[in-house]
Amino acid sequence: MRKRTLLSLMALAPVVSACGFRLRGAPSFPFKTLYVQAPEGSPFTREVLRNLATAGGNLTVVLPPAKPDTAEATLQLLGERRQRIILAKTVSGQVREVELRLFARFRLVDRQGRVWLEDTELQQKREMSYSESLALAKDEEEAALYRNMYSDLAQQLLRRLSAVHAPVDE
Repeated sequence: MRKRTLLSLMALAPVVSACGFRLRGAPSFPFKTLYVQAPEGSPFTREVLRNLATAGGNLTVVLPPAKPDTAEATLQLLGERRQRIILAKTVSGQVREVELRLFARFRLVDRQGRVWLEDTELQQKREMSYSESLALAKDEEEAALYRNMYSDLAQQLLRRLSAVHAPVDE
C-alpha cells in the first residue's frame, strides 16, 4: 500500500512542477534597509513589524527614534480603518449577518523622496453570522476575524514590497 502511494505521488510530481507551482519562500526586497514610519500602538503596525521581522532575507528594519534618511526606503503606514456593515436583519429588526471590512493605506518612498509605491489601499472583507443571544462569543469571533485580516493585509503588503522596483530617473 505504501509503495503504491509513493509511486502515485512520484507520478504527480512532474505535473505539479510543470504548472509553475513553487513554494513562496522568503521574500527578497530591492532595498537592504527599511525605515517604518507608522502610528504607535496600531494593530496593523504591530502585524507589519512582526511580518518584517520574520520575513528572513537580508532586510534591516529601522524604527524611530532613528532618522528616516538612515534607510534606503521608508514605508509610511498612512492609516487603517474598520467598517462593520449589517447585511441581514430579521423581520423584528435583529441583526443576523454582518460584514467586517478592514482598510489599510501605505506608500513607499526612498531617501531622495522619490515615490516607489504611490498611496495604496489594501482591503479585506469577512462575513459572519450574528446572534444577540451569543453576543460574547460573536464579539470574540469578530476579534479573531480582525486579527486574521490584519495578518492577511500585512502579508499582502510584504508581497507588494518585494515586487516593487526603484523609480526610473527621467
